Amino acid sequence: MERRFTNWPAYSSLLLLLAFLAALLVSHAAADGNVRVGVILDMASVAGTRFQTSIQMAMEDFYAAHPNSTTRIELHFRDSSSDAVIGSVSAAVDLIKNTQVQAIIGPQTSAASEFVAQLGNRTRVPVLSYSATSSSGSTTPYLVRTCAADSFQAAPIADVVDHFEWRQVILIHEDSSTFGAGIVTALDDALRGAGAGAGVAHRAAVPADASDDRLDAVLYRVKAMITRVYVVHVSPALALRLFRRAKDAGMMAEGYVWIATAGVGDDVLISPEDMDAMQGVISVRAYVQPTSRVDDFAGRFKARLLKQLRNDAGSDEIHDPTVSTLWAYDTAWAVAAAAEASKISGPGFESPQPQGSTATELDQLGVSSTGAKLLNAVLGTSFDGLAGKFRLVHGRLQAPAYEIVNFAGGGGGVTTVGYWTGKSGGISQEFDLKSGGEGGLKRVVWPGGGNSDIRIPGGWAVSPLGQELVIAVPVKHGFHQFVQVYNDTTTNQTMISGYCIDVFDAAIKALPYPVYYRYEPYYGIGSSDSYDQLVELVPQQKADAVVGDVAITVGRMAVVDFTLPFTESGWSMVVAMQSQTSTSMFFFMKPLTPGLWVVSLAAFIFTGFVIWVIEHRINPEFRGTPMQQFGTIFHYAFSTLVFAHRENVQSNLSKFLMVIWVFAVLILTSSYTASLTTMLTVQKLNPSVTDISDLLNNGDYVGYQEGSFVAEELVKMNFDPSKLRSYSTPDEYADALSKGSDNGGVTAVFDEVPYLKLFLSQYCDGYTMTGPIYKGTGLGFVFPNGSPMVQEVSRAIVGLTEGDDMGLIERKWFGAPGTCGDGVDTSSASLTLRNFSGLFLITGVASSLMLIIYLLMFAYSERHELRAAEPSSGSVSLKRLRAWMQHYDRKDMSAPQFKQQQSWGDSSSRNGSHGKQSERAEQEEVTPARDFPGASPLSNHSRMESAPSLERKLSSEFRTPFEQRMGDTAAASTDKRSSTPERRPSLKLPEKDEERKPAMLSP
Repeated sequence: MERRFTNWPAYSSLLLLLAFLAALLVSHAAADGNVRVGVILDMASVAGTRFQTSIQMAMEDFYAAHPNSTTRIELHFRDSSSDAVIGSVSAAVDLIKNTQVQAIIGPQTSAASEFVAQLGNRTRVPVLSYSATSSSGSTTPYLVRTCAADSFQAAPIADVVDHFEWRQVILIHEDSSTFGAGIVTALDDALRGAGAGAGVAHRAAVPADASDDRLDAVLYRVKAMITRVYVVHVSPALALRLFRRAKDAGMMAEGYVWIATAGVGDDVLISPEDMDAMQGVISVRAYVQPTSRVDDFAGRFKARLLKQLRNDAGSDEIHDPTVSTLWAYDTAWAVAAAAEASKISGPGFESPQPQGSTATELDQLGVSSTGAKLLNAVLGTSFDGLAGKFRLVHGRLQAPAYEIVNFAGGGGGVTTVGYWTGKSGGISQEFDLKSGGEGGLKRVVWPGGGNSDIRIPGGWAVSPLGQELVIAVPVKHGFHQFVQVYNDTTTNQTMISGYCIDVFDAAIKALPYPVYYRYEPYYGIGSSDSYDQLVELVPQQKADAVVGDVAITVGRMAVVDFTLPFTESGWSMVVAMQSQTSTSMFFFMKPLTPGLWVVSLAAFIFTGFVIWVIEHRINPEFRGTPMQQFGTIFHYAFSTLVFAHRENVQSNLSKFLMVIWVFAVLILTSSYTASLTTMLTVQKLNPSVTDISDLLNNGDYVGYQEGSFVAEELVKMNFDPSKLRSYSTPDEYADALSKGSDNGGVTAVFDEVPYLKLFLSQYCDGYTMTGPIYKGTGLGFVFPNGSPMVQEVSRAIVGLTEGDDMGLIERKWFGAPGTCGDGVDTSSASLTLRNFSGLFLITGVASSLMLIIYLLMFAYSERHELRAAEPSSGSVSLKRLRAWMQHYDRKDMSAPQFKQQQSWGDSSSRNGSHGKQSERAEQEEVTPARDFPGASPLSNHSRMESAPSLERKLSSEFRTPFEQRMGDTAAASTDKRSSTPERRPSLKLPEKDEERKPAMLSP
C-alpha cells in the first residue's frame, strides 16, 4: 500500500500540468472566437437596468438556441452616467481605445446615439441603436437604427385627426435636430394627405432643458390660438413636465385635445401624479403581437428583474417589457447572428498614423479591420424577433403596426382604444393585418371629462382667452341694401345693418355654441383694390373676420379662407333698351314659322282632296272639266279660312270631316290673328348692345362698381383702362346709361349679378341685363386660413338656404322678386309647328280615316261593275287601274241629287221633245269612255253637258209660267211631226224682254 502511493506527488504534479495546458489551449481557442461588443447604458436608471437585463437574456437565448456556434459575443458594459451625450461619448472612446470593441449597442437616447455614431463612422465600428428614432439625414453609414423612425408615427396620428374631423393641429416638439425635427415635415404631409386635408397651424419648439417658465410661455402662446388639438413630440421626461404645467394652466380641461408620440406612450414608469395630470391624453406606440415566445420572455424578464432591483416605492411591482426593451433584445440577437454568419475572429485594429504633438485622443483611436464585414452581416440579417420581423432597409427597421392608447387617469391606467396597420381603412378597433378590422376607435376619455362623457371635442375655440372677435365691415357709398354703416343721431352710435349683416348674424345664431363678436367699420372702400386691402386685415391679424359684400376670388383665397357663397355667382352687364319697328314687307308672315306655314298649306290641300274624292260621284258641284275640279279642290279648302265655301257636301263622311276641319281652321286663324295683333300693338324693345365685342370694336365707355374686382377682369378682356368709369349707386348707373358713351356716360355697366338685379328692381323700364353671365363664385365671409369657423359657418349658411330664413332676409332687403317687361321678342312670339302638332295630327288622322272608309265602301258597292270593267288582255294592272278610274269618274245615279235630276228629265219628256233630248243627253253622258280611245276619264265631260249647265236650264224652265210651257210644248210637238226624224228639237227659253202671255187653263 505504501508503495502504491509513494509516487503520488509526482503523478499529481503531472496531472496539474496537463490540466493547465488544456485550459490554456481552450482559453486561447475561445479567445480567438470571441467578438467584443460594447454596451452603453445609464446604469443608475431603471430603464438602463431593464435594457441591460434584456440584452443579457438575448445572448443567453441565442447561444442556447445555437449551441454549436463558433463565435461568442463578449459584452462590455459602460455607464453613460446622468449626462447622456458626454457620458456616452466618453464611454464609446474607452470601449474603442482600450477594449477595442468590434460593435457598440446603445446608447439609450437618440441624441447620444448620433454622437457615438460619429465615432463609429470614424473608427469603422458599427453602432446599433434601438433608440435613434430621429429621421435626420446624417451621413453615418456605420449607424444602424434597429427601431422605428419618428416619421413613421405621422400616418397614424393623421388618421386619428381625420377620424375625429379635426382640421388643424398645433405641434409642440423638442428643439433638437436629433429628436424633435424628424416628425415636423412628415406630420404636415400626412395631415394634408389624409381624407379631411388637415394641416399644422403652428409649430412650437421647446428646448430639451427648458425651465418651467419657458414651458409656461410656450403653453400661453398656443392657448391664445383658436386651435385646441396639440401633438406633443418631446422626450418622455420633458413630456411629463409639460403635461403638469398644462394642467396648472387649465389646458387639460374640457375642449382640449392632446396627442403624444411613442416616447410617451411607451413609457411605463409614470407616477400616479403624472398619470392624473395626463388624463385624456391619446398616444401612439409600436404594437407587438402577443405570442407565446413574447409571453415566455416577459415572465423570465420580470423574474430576473425582481432579483436585481427594487422600484422607487419599495414594492416588488415589475412592469412588462416595453417595445424599446424588445428592440434592445432583437438588436443583441442580430449582433450575435451577424457575428456567427461573418465568422469574425478576435479584434483587429490598425494603429493610427503618428500625428505629432498636436494629435488629440480621438486621433489616437485605431480603425477596426472587422467593422465593415460585421456591418454588412448585420444589414443582411433577417429573423422573427420578439418585436416582430427584424429586417433592415437602408439601415432602418421597417415601419411596424401601431397601437393607439388612452391615458384614463384617476387610477384607470393606460387602455388600448384602437390600432393602425397601414391599411386603406386607417384605424380600427381590433388588430387585423388582413382586413384592417372594424373602423373607428373605442370610447376615449377626454381631458376634463369622465368615463361616461362621450362628447368629442371640436378641436378649436371661437374666442381664445374669452375675447370678442373683431369683424371688419366695409363702409359703402351705394347699394346700402347689402351693407350700410351710418350714425344714429338719437343715440350717437355707429349702426351697421344690411343683407350681409343679417345673413352673418343668422348663421352665428345657428351655431351650437355662443360666439362673441363686434363689428368694426372699414372706411377705405373707394379704389379698385380697396376690397383686397380689406381682406388683408385678416392675415395681418387686425381683424378676425370680414363680413360684407366681398367677392370670392382666387387671389384672395391665397391669403384667407372663404365660407360658402350666400348669393348668386357670376357677373354680367346691363344696358339701355331701344325700341324697334319692323319695316319688312312680309311682316304678316311672322306670326307663323315657315314650318307651320308649309304644314298648314299641305293640310288645306289634303283636306280639299279628300272632300273631292268623297263628293265627286254623288255631288254635281264637284264635277266638271279637270281644271274646274282642280279649282274646286283648292277653292273649297281655302275658302274655309273665312267660312265662304258655297259647295254643299252630300256624304256623311264629308260632313264629319268638315266639322273637324272647320274647328281646326277656327283655332289656327284665331291664333294667327292674336299673334299678329300682339306684334303690331305692343312696343318692341331690344338691348342696345348684346355682345362685348361690339363695345370693344366701337371703343365705348363702360362702367363698373367702385372697389369691385370686375375692373381687373375687364382689363384682362382687352378693355382700355381709360374707357372704364366707376360708379357707386344705382342712380349713377341709370344716369350714365341714359347719357350714353358719347355724352359723358357709358354704353354698358358691368357688375355682379346680385347688384344688377337690385338695379333692375329699381329701374325696371328702359334697362335690361344682357350678354353672357361670366362665371364667378359669389359673395362669402372671410376668415383666417385654416379657421375651423369656415366649415361651421358654411354649414349654417346651407341650413339657412334650405329653410325659409334666407328667403325672408332677401325679401326684407330686396323686396319681393319681380320681372321687368323687356318688350316682345318677335322670334319668341311666333307660333311654331309644335304648338299645333296635336291639331294637325287630329285632322290628318280624320282625313285619312275618312278616305280609307270611302275607298273600302266604293270597292265593295261597285265590285261587280269593277270586275266587269277589268280588261281581258294586255297589261292587267295598268288597264285595271284605268278601268277603275273611269268607273269612279262616272256619276253615281243612285245618289239623291242625280235621282232628282232624272225625275225632272222624265217629266219633261212626257210634255215635249225636250224630254227626249234630255234623255239622249243623259245617255251620251254615261257613254263609256272606252268608246273614245286615248281619252282620260276626266275628259269624257267634253261630250256631256255639265251639271251646272243642266241645273241652270232646269231653273229657267221652272221660272217660265206653266201656260207658256204648255204652249211651247204643243208647238214643239207640231214642229216635230213636220220635220225629219233625225233633227233634234232644241229647248227654247223665252227671252227676257219677251212678253209673257198667260196661258188659258182648261177647266
